[in-house]
Amino acid sequence: MLLSGLSWGSSPCIVAAVAWEAGKPLVIEEVEVAPPQANEVRLKVLYTALCHTDVYFWEAKGQTPVFPRIFGHEAAGIVESVGEGVTGLVPGDHVLPVFTGECKECRHCKSKESNMCDLLRINTDRGVMLNDGQSRFSIKGKPIYHFVGTSTFSEYTVVHVGCLAKINPAAPLDKVCILSCGVSTGLGATLNVAKPAKGSTVAIFGLGAVGLSAAEGARIAGASRIIGVDLNPKRFHEAKKFGVTEFVNPKDYDKPVQEVIADMTNGGVDRSVECTGNINAMISAFECVHDGWGVAVLVGVPNKDDSFKSHPLNFLNERTLKGTFFGNYKPRTDLPEVVEMYMRKELELEKFITHEVTLSDINKAFDYMLNGESLRCIIKME
Repeated sequence: MLLSGLSWGSSPCIVAAVAWEAGKPLVIEEVEVAPPQANEVRLKVLYTALCHTDVYFWEAKGQTPVFPRIFGHEAAGIVESVGEGVTGLVPGDHVLPVFTGECKECRHCKSKESNMCDLLRINTDRGVMLNDGQSRFSIKGKPIYHFVGTSTFSEYTVVHVGCLAKINPAAPLDKVCILSCGVSTGLGATLNVAKPAKGSTVAIFGLGAVGLSAAEGARIAGASRIIGVDLNPKRFHEAKKFGVTEFVNPKDYDKPVQEVIADMTNGGVDRSVECTGNINAMISAFECVHDGWGVAVLVGVPNKDDSFKSHPLNFLNERTLKGTFFGNYKPRTDLPEVVEMYMRKELELEKFITHEVTLSDINKAFDYMLNGESLRCIIKME
C-alpha cells in the first residue's frame, strides 16, 4: 500500500515547516524526503501538536543550536513504506512516533522497571539518523536536520522502527496524537510511578499540560483530594476540568508552600508530582508529602547547575523521592494501551486541545504557546 503516490525508492518533494534560525518564524518549504533505510519507517503525518519542548529547542537558549531543522514530536500518522529488517509494521498501519524508543534488546528494554532504551534514548543534539549518520531531509541537496528522531512538522518523515507505537486504527488520530509526549509523561508519572491509592491526597506542582495530565492520572486513580500548586491563578479554573479540587498559589503565603500543604492535609499529602523543573518546587514537592508513606515524583527538568537540598531526616522519616522519564511508559509496549484507555473513555483527551491550525499557520501555534493561551494546539497536515 502506498500513500499519495509515493514509491518506496523515491525521494519525493513534500511540504514541511523548516526552522532556519533560532527563534525565527518557521518557513513552509518543499523538502525532499529520502526512502527509509534499514530499521526505518517512512510515515505520512496526518496530525501533529506543538509541545513546549519544541519551543524550547527552537529558541535554543542554552542548548547546542542545530539548524536548519524540522521540529515536531507529538504526532500521529500512517506507515507509507518500511526499510529492510523492519518487522511488526506494514504500510497502512496507524502509528504514534515517539521521541524516545524501545529497541527490545538492551538491558533497559528487557527490564520491567525501565523504559530508558540504550539505543534509542532521547538525543536532542543529534540531527541525523542512527543507521548512517545522514539526514533523510534535504532542500536542493542541502541537509535539513531531524529533531529527536521524529520531525513531525512535515507531511512525511522517517523514523526508527523502535520509536513507533502501532495503535488501534479506529482511534481518532487528531486526538491521540497528543499521547506522544506530554500527556503520557504526566499521566504515567502519576499512574505508574506515584501510584496513588483510591481516596488518597495528591499535590500537583505546575498546572501546564504535563501537570494537568498528572492531575488526570490522579483523577483516574480515584484520589479524594487533588491540590494544584501554581504561581498563575488563571490556571486554576481550567484545572477543575482535570479533577483538581483545591488550589494553592505560593505567592499568597508568607511561609514555604510545603508547610501550607502540610497544614491543609494533617501532616502532608500521600503523593506529589512536580512538573515545573523549578528546583524550589522540587524541594517543596518532596517536603510536602507525609512522613511514613509519602512519595514525591519529579517530572520537570531542572537547570543543569541546580542542586537538590533537603535535610536527610526527611528521607529517614520514610519519605520517598522518585524521578521518571516519559511516565515510565515503554513506547511500543505500553502506548497502545494508553490509546485504549482513551477509547474506553477512561482518559479524556479533548479537554487538552485548546486550538487547531493548519500547517501553513503553524507559527500561530507558537504564538499561542508563547502567550500562555494554549495547552495543546493541533496542527492538521492536510
